[in-house]
Amino acid sequence: MKSIRQRTLSVAIGTIAAAAAMPSLAQLALEEVVVTAQKREQSLMDVPISVNAVAGEKMNEAGINNLEDMTAYVPNLTFNQTGIGTIIGIRGISSGINQGFEQSVGQYVDGIYYGRAQLTRAPMFDMERVEILRGPQSILFGKNSIAGAVSMTTAKPTDDFEGSVTALYEPDHGERDVKLVLSGPLTDTLSGRLAILDRQIDGYYNNTTLNRDESDEDVSVVRGSLRWDASDDTTVNLKLEKSKFDTKGRFLELVNEVGAVPYSAAVAQVNAAVGNGAYVLDATQDFNRQSNGDSSDNETENLTLNIEHQLGDITLTSITGYNAYEYKEDCDCDFIGASIFTAQSGEDFDQVSQEIRFTSPGGETVDWIAGAFWQSTDLKFNDSITVPGDSLLRFLNPNFANIATQRNFQQESDLWSVFAQATWNIDDEFRLNLGARYTSEDKEASRRQYHVDPTGADVGSDSVLLNTLFSAFAIEPYDTIRADRDEGAFTPLITAQWDVSPDAMLYATYTTGFKGGGFDVRSNAHPDPAYGVTVLTAAGPVLNPGRTGVFEYEEEKATSFELGGKFTLADGAAELNVALFRTEYEDLQTSQFDGTLGFNVTNAGEATSQGLEMDGRWLLAEGLTLTGSAAYLDFEYDKFPNGQCAFGVTPNSTSNPGLCDFSGQRREFTPELQGTLSLDHIVPVGDNFELHSTLDLIYSDDYFASPTLDQNLVQEAYTKVNLRVAFGAADGQWEVALIGKNLTDEEVVTFGNVAPLSTTLTQGNGAAYYAFFDRPRSVAVQGTLRF
Repeated sequence: MKSIRQRTLSVAIGTIAAAAAMPSLAQLALEEVVVTAQKREQSLMDVPISVNAVAGEKMNEAGINNLEDMTAYVPNLTFNQTGIGTIIGIRGISSGINQGFEQSVGQYVDGIYYGRAQLTRAPMFDMERVEILRGPQSILFGKNSIAGAVSMTTAKPTDDFEGSVTALYEPDHGERDVKLVLSGPLTDTLSGRLAILDRQIDGYYNNTTLNRDESDEDVSVVRGSLRWDASDDTTVNLKLEKSKFDTKGRFLELVNEVGAVPYSAAVAQVNAAVGNGAYVLDATQDFNRQSNGDSSDNETENLTLNIEHQLGDITLTSITGYNAYEYKEDCDCDFIGASIFTAQSGEDFDQVSQEIRFTSPGGETVDWIAGAFWQSTDLKFNDSITVPGDSLLRFLNPNFANIATQRNFQQESDLWSVFAQATWNIDDEFRLNLGARYTSEDKEASRRQYHVDPTGADVGSDSVLLNTLFSAFAIEPYDTIRADRDEGAFTPLITAQWDVSPDAMLYATYTTGFKGGGFDVRSNAHPDPAYGVTVLTAAGPVLNPGRTGVFEYEEEKATSFELGGKFTLADGAAELNVALFRTEYEDLQTSQFDGTLGFNVTNAGEATSQGLEMDGRWLLAEGLTLTGSAAYLDFEYDKFPNGQCAFGVTPNSTSNPGLCDFSGQRREFTPELQGTLSLDHIVPVGDNFELHSTLDLIYSDDYFASPTLDQNLVQEAYTKVNLRVAFGAADGQWEVALIGKNLTDEEVVTFGNVAPLSTTLTQGNGAAYYAFFDRPRSVAVQGTLRF
């Protein structure tokens, strides 16, 4: 039986479709939405792709500060932060938790590829628009965009001077946000734009151990852009940007415990034995957590040089990009106030890329785009598990203090590709799109795991005592292992379009996608099952073969089919877009928690993602617009014999003892139904003022919040309500707004799993869970001055 919320969503979306089909009472017409999903400016209604476009104005009004905020307005787009990583997905497909992964959802900023998970956390502001392209985007975007692409376009310098200052304050969570934008001509041929963001938030969690609010965020961005009209045929755009996004703490808590031996009792027993005070897990304390301190410090910088030159009727585009970041993170990853261990990690990444593209003028019998792409990257990653001097592990052995196990990883990659796409305009009604891309990539990588004694000396695997401790956590030291990969892929596309009438277009698409193989950064064991280290046992030192780790994994492939239609209704006052899709994936790259502290990458098997997506707009009256979008997703593992079992679940994999067979089940973060409904109203107040209000309803069906598909971590269906009410000058020069988010105060789990060490300390007889929660209700005041 459908819930009341499900029925409400169905009725709401049905209302958009039915009402939009009614004849209009006046000559109302929606403004055209222009996108560049096919690397040329086109009306959204002419693009044969399932695309959601969010304008920069909507982002500013809705308080969309990053990709995570964007997911509320784009069904089938998910974003999840974890203890040691970030996951972004489209239609249920995403990359797991491993710094070796490229993301299944390609992120592109002004044409530059941002493939690293950490960059999905970067702040977004002063945007022209963001386009979310669902399904494999393997031709014009290309680089590993097997699930879809997020194409971001920042605002460009303007011909006329303009500027704005926007400030926001939210008292409950201590949020302060200031944005400054200045844009205009510098000379007759040169224009510039300066955009500055400064944002802080104290957080909505109370860390009872450190007596502070978390997660404390400090975000800043400085972006400078120049546009030079070098000649009538040449335009040069240069963008320089530097940003930082630092946090103290995390928005997670331990939520419950299961099993015969409570985790809290096991920790309290160790506490009492060493006189360290009591630890009590209290599942009733909402937005309270215990931690000895977590932090994440991130810095990014990028340079983008875009040159467009007219060669007769053909446009030559050159996009040169430099993208770099570094971060350092500290994680109290036992997630309790008692001192047991801490995890530190750091990454240093550099990328240089060059794209050359030739574009025909359009409107001819054959319209085409062709080009080449090159990219070189350098990645350095290191992490460590440290046992501090006051760790409770001293109870086991007094020498278990001020020791660590560390890992170093390095990878270099060089990629090149060539691509082309052509549209044959057969006649006024029929078009055929053909595209293809060939990609070749070389990767070289190395990894080493080693122990460090209390003096700070690198002891490799020579310390039997350290081997004994860390092998209990499935960690074994080893000398440097190296490997290289060389792979290529050919990805075609075929799309047929039919203009049924001036107000209706149908399309059918077949395409393939791939995500390159690579090297596992985070596996805690040597890939050779025969490898072992010496550990202490009751019988004395013995060679322990330990566990088998992973170093290399293979590429992931996709085959996709999509049927869609785009319809203009009510004499131009309404639009409705529909897409029916089915994508089959092979050799899915997944990251599996090893049950203790590590993750192993595997090519999981096969999966099918299929469903229906709808979105529409309806201009009900002058100043009154109804917008809606909805998605139905049917995701199923066709073959997945090596899933990580949830706590208490008996392993049932016939091919991988100790694991669970997930074949026939849904994946985590794949709600069956998602949808949004927005009502935007602008009403004049006198001759000089206006009242602008926007109501957003955001719905999600229930879903698994853990990659183990644990029944103890299921997020129930919910509906969030956002409301923005603004009063300002009719000419837009100033505005004061009240912004309410999650007004129904829904508690939404965005990620969860078994707490590290909980099964270890209870000897497998109990477990506790940790869960990340979305922000609760917030109400902010925002003021904007434009000049």
